[in-house]
Amino acid sequence: MPLDYRRFNGPEDSISYKQFSQNNSKNFNELFSDVIDDNGIRKDGRALEEARSLFARTDLISQAKGSAYIELKKTKVVCSVFDPREIMHQNEYSTLGQIFCEVKFAPFSCPRKRRPHAPDAEEKALSVALRKALEPTVCRHKFPNFQIDVFVYILEHDGSCLAAAINAAGLALADAAVPMYDIITASSLAVIDNKVFVDPLEAEEYLATMNSNNEANHGVITMSMLPELKQIADFRQIGSMDVDCVTNAMNVLEKECEKIIPNIQQIIVLNVMRTFKLQKRLDEEAREREAALNEKMEEWKALLNSG
Repeated sequence: MPLDYRRFNGPEDSISYKQFSQNNSKNFNELFSDVIDDNGIRKDGRALEEARSLFARTDLISQAKGSAYIELKKTKVVCSVFDPREIMHQNEYSTLGQIFCEVKFAPFSCPRKRRPHAPDAEEKALSVALRKALEPTVCRHKFPNFQIDVFVYILEHDGSCLAAAINAAGLALADAAVPMYDIITASSLAVIDNKVFVDPLEAEEYLATMNSNNEANHGVITMSMLPELKQIADFRQIGSMDVDCVTNAMNVLEKECEKIIPNIQQIIVLNVMRTFKLQKRLDEEAREREAALNEKMEEWKALLNSG
């Protein structure tokens, strides 16, 4: 690799100092005690079945047809949706429209490592998962041979990033007036030693995927569904769980998805009301300009007739 002598060149290969820290040398039991205390309270003060509060808004990106911002405490996601465009370099006519999804982490978003600028395997997997979750939701027969671009940028990752991305994409699609069967919502949970952590943090997800006890259930489940239609749009599981654990997790996630939909509906209603108020103000301003222009025309006609 050529050196740039105008700058201080660091080593080509390096190991993060966190690999040699005291927290990195902890075993599974020590990490588990850091996640939850003896009273069953998690590190951020929540109970096991308690989800984080959700903050959302629309019209964040002016260049996009529709946009949304989702915040779950330290998990922050921005989504933008653009107008349908014709599929490039397509030989055959497609009766169903396509959805192109791209999920990107900010370089500073993850607490364990710095993200590269080039897409890595995790970003590609999240993009595929987001596309598969949105395809049953959007009425793709409404725009044949066209595709809709959905871009998700994860500003900060502290767990449940896929669920936050799906919620942000559903809200952005609704803001862009894309025809959908229902508004999609998603939620996730982590299972650690048969304990269910709803809306897990990044440390809880990390601990669930590195469970050292092979006999206990462990892993992460993310489920997206259409609440009004009572249909599951996508289901993703990482880890090892028995049938009873998965069934119980699906019941918990279904209730969590139903809790999210009133907040999303309220945001959409407020957005529509704000749009109506803006349109009403624009119409009033247009009528005032038209009245002023007609008044000027009458003055000019009177001057021409008198002269």
